Parts: sequence; C-alpha cells; structure tokens
Amino acid sequence: MAGVDTFRALHHGRLPGDPLILPGPWDAASARVLADAGFAALATPSAGVAASLGYEDGEVPYEEMFAAVARIARSVPVPVSADVEDGYGLPPAELVERLLEAGAVGCNLEDTEHGTKRLKSPAEQADFLAAVRAAAGDRLFVNARVDTYLRGGGTVEEAVERGRAYAAAGADCVYPIMAKPAHLGPLADRLGLPLNAVAHPSFPPPRELGKLGATRITFGPGLQLRTMHALSGIVHELGITPDDAHPAGQDSPTQK
Repeated sequence: MAGVDTFRALHHGRLPGDPLILPGPWDAASARVLADAGFAALATPSAGVAASLGYEDGEVPYEEMFAAVARIARSVPVPVSADVEDGYGLPPAELVERLLEAGAVGCNLEDTEHGTKRLKSPAEQADFLAAVRAAAGDRLFVNARVDTYLRGGGTVEEAVERGRAYAAAGADCVYPIMAKPAHLGPLADRLGLPLNAVAHPSFPPPRELGKLGATRITFGPGLQLRTMHALSGIVHELGITPDDAHPAGQDSPTQK
C-alpha cells in the first residue's frame, strides 16, 4: 500500500488543468472499483460512508467510521485519505493514532464543530490543527476544510484569513468547500498551499476547476448519491414493484 510520501507528492508539481482527482469510495467494493479504474489515490466522504452504514451525515459513531475507513484502506493498493469531520472530539494524539491504525495517509478536518454545528474561530481551529500536526509529524497529510462558503455568503477574505491560519498551524492543503469557481484563482494565489475544490453539478467540470486554480478535486458524497440513483433506475427497468418483490401470502422483511 502506498504511503503518505506518495500521497503528498501527488499534490505538487501539477499543471493547470491537471488537478489530482480523488473520487470518494464509501465502502470496500466501491474503493476497489475506483482503484481498478486507475485513480492514483482516494478520499472517503463522511456523508457517503454514513449513508452506507445507515446513518445521517454527522451521526456515525467514530468507532464505526474508523472501521469503515480501515476496510476501504486495506482493500486497495493506493493511498486513502479519510474525512473525519472535526475529529469527533477526540484528543489530537488519539485521533492521529486511530487514523494511522486504519491505514489512512491523510484526513479532512473541518472547522465546524461536530454536534453543535458551531463555526469555530480561526484561532481555535488553528490550535487544534497545530496539535494534530504535532502528534502526527509527517505521517499524515492534513487537509483543512474551511466552511465559510458552505454556510452561505463566503468571501475570499474570510477564506484567506482562515486558510493562512491553518497553513501556519501545519496544514498541507486548504479546502474552502463550495467556494465559487471564480474565487479559486485568488485563493490559490494568496494561500500558497495546494487548494482542494469540490466537484458539484452547478460548477464547471473538474479539469476546468483545475484551470481556475484547484490543485485537487474531491466529490463529497456525489458518487455515492449517483450510484444510488443508478440503482433506483435499474430496479425501475426490471419492473420490480413492492408487490412483485413480496408475493401475496409472504411477509416482507419489514413485517417480520
């Protein structure tokens, strides 16, 4: 399995229009499909993993999330980064060790507090990231997510303030999720770190986002949602209805 040095190197020396594409597997089977397709690395989405485990996003017990990440990481030969939300309130040293034990080479850490949904101050989040970096050393690639755009009305200035604080704390990459495509260039120029952009139906295609300034592209739960939509279409094409699936006289699983 490739390690953190390989993963870190994938973020540097990239040409405009050639961003690092990191699709998001939600289980071992989807991870193997993506690795077999030739992607150099993968990045798990918390929402997609939550859906696969039967939870709403943000409601997965952290033990289950790390177990899911471990299943994904050990199923593929490419580096895997894990979305672990805000770290689940774990002490930084424990968070780092759990990530490493799961086989992850990197992590997303967001500045929205788990549970309360409070946006942390830049200084508060920077202190947390600095503690994670101190515990991890060079063993993890830390992607610092900035949630100001996600909350609506985000600006370049807000994202730069947070991104610079997180970079100074030791982040390897800054992720202003849902940043306007036109803002990617100014953000990349002013932050000086690899910049993560999210693929979204309302945004240009991934390679265009790369030309605008993104170093890497992730998909959140987008691939998992599209896969579930495709499965729904397959069921419809087969002509299966609830009555077909449970003929008269037979109990459905939900009735047992």
